[in-house]
Order: sequence, then structure tokens, then C-alpha cells
Amino acid sequence: MTLPSRRAFATAAMASLLVSCGGHGAGQDTDTAERPRSTPPPSRPSAETGGPAEALKRSVPVGIRIPAIGVDTPVMQLGLAADGTVEVPPIAADDRAGWYRHSPTPGQTGPSVILGHVTVGAYGEGVFRHLARLRRGERIVARLENGKAAVFTVSTVRTVAQADFPTDEVYGNVGRPELRLITCGGPHTSDGYRDSVIVFAALSSASP
Repeated sequence: MTLPSRRAFATAAMASLLVSCGGHGAGQDTDTAERPRSTPPPSRPSAETGGPAEALKRSVPVGIRIPAIGVDTPVMQLGLAADGTVEVPPIAADDRAGWYRHSPTPGQTGPSVILGHVTVGAYGEGVFRHLARLRRGERIVARLENGKAAVFTVSTVRTVAQADFPTDEVYGNVGRPELRLITCGGPHTSDGYRDSVIVFAALSSASP
């Protein structure tokens, strides 16, 4: 699979700060907007679990289930908007998560990135409203287009200031199949949410 350059990943990473914050995505008009502010240092967490699972073939995700926080949502595909920022799921009553299609599919080697809202304006709470409650060892199941399910185990849940968004940790290359879930968190002001919530997980198994 051909992936965008590191610069495109960095652009997408910083643009992902808009997710779940009432920010502007492609074709959206919302009340407030978060703006990216900086590029973070090039370090990476270790998403260690009980042991790596064998990488899967490419297959687009169609749904994601997170039993510990009651998430069971369809997954749409997201790309880059004309201005170079990453698209985000639409602000709508039927809120759902979105897979950034320039990242690996869940189960492929590398970091697969899925974005979701914490709030959806007048419609209330978003699909990733409880993402920060996830804990190490809990499961995330990505349903794939080919009928398989990629099962990930959470290694780390981080809440970081949006000014310090860890671009390389989220989008940088890794040598095994991993998953990143991103939403907003922390205090909410008239300008939007202050922080980003990032879940790091590694593939632990796959089911037919």
C-alpha cells in the first residue's frame, strides 16, 4: 500500500485535533473550531501486550466494537480535505467513527488510525464520549470488509494537551499491527476542548 509522506501524516495528525471538538472538517459548519499549534517530539510508546499477533491482509474496516465502554459503531472512510487537513465524521445524529484511509487497515503492519467525536453539537454525546475510560488490557474489535475481525488489546490511554499532540507516536511507522483511537477531552471552553485523548493498542488475535 502506498502511504502519504511523513509530512502528510503530520498534517493529518495535527488536523485530527479537530476531531470531537466541534471543529471544522470537510464540508462541515460547526459552532467552534480547534486549531493545531505545534509538532511534537519524535518518540514512540511501546504498545506491549501478551505478544504480537501475525499481521493481516489489507481489508477496510466497516465497524468497531469496544465492549468496556459500550461502543458498537459503523466505521466510515476519511481522507484529506482540499486544504490538507484530515476529514472528520460529519456532525450528525447518527454519529459514527471514521478510519483515516491513508493509514494501514486494522491488522496490517503499522498504526491504523480511527477518529471519533466526543460531542456532536446539538445532537449531544459522540460515539467516543467515554474513550478516556479505557484501561490497559481491554479489548477493541475491528470488523473488516472481508468478514474477519481484528482484535486489539489496549496498552496505553493518554490525555495530552492539543498543543503537544504526539504526531510521531500516533502516525509514525511501527513494526507490527497497532491501532490508534483519537478523540478530544479535558476541559471545554468557548474555544472547544483543550486536550486530545489517544488510545494505543496492539493486535492480539484475529477471528474468521
